[in-house]
Amino acid sequence: MELHELAPAPGAHKARRRVGRGTGGKGGKTAGRGTKGQKARNTVKPGFEGGQLPLTQRIPKLRGFANPFRIEYNVVNVDVLEALEMTEITPASLQAAGIVHHKGLVKVLGRGELSRKLNVHAHAFSASAKSAIEQAGGTATVVASPYGDRRPPVRGNALANR
Repeated sequence: MELHELAPAPGAHKARRRVGRGTGGKGGKTAGRGTKGQKARNTVKPGFEGGQLPLTQRIPKLRGFANPFRIEYNVVNVDVLEALEMTEITPASLQAAGIVHHKGLVKVLGRGELSRKLNVHAHAFSASAKSAIEQAGGTATVVASPYGDRRPPVRGNALANR
């Protein structure tokens, strides 16, 4: 068998239907689009409902929900702090070292071991990270968020929980 003799199996390849080529054959005149109307004349975007507010906009659960009060952190693990050559670690020094992004808050997580004394300043600490830093003889200081408290105001007796 040669390369030019290759062909699909008989009946496997079906020619596509050519519509709109006159009334002599199948698919003539309206070419399978019915009569009149927007769909007969032009293409309609998927989800377009003729100017009515589309279903994807009417029902919020289909599009997801962006919580305006969500606080996202740049995470740094204890093993990354161990590899640094400094003893005083702040969000600015982590940014200068290229470890965290210049925007956002810094949270220290507890993966890894710490063998030396470090003074760490961050916006948040996990419980395991805080204990690892303190067991090594260092301090874990929480820095206030530059955005303030972005949570919505609390009503009633829930103030005692904050």
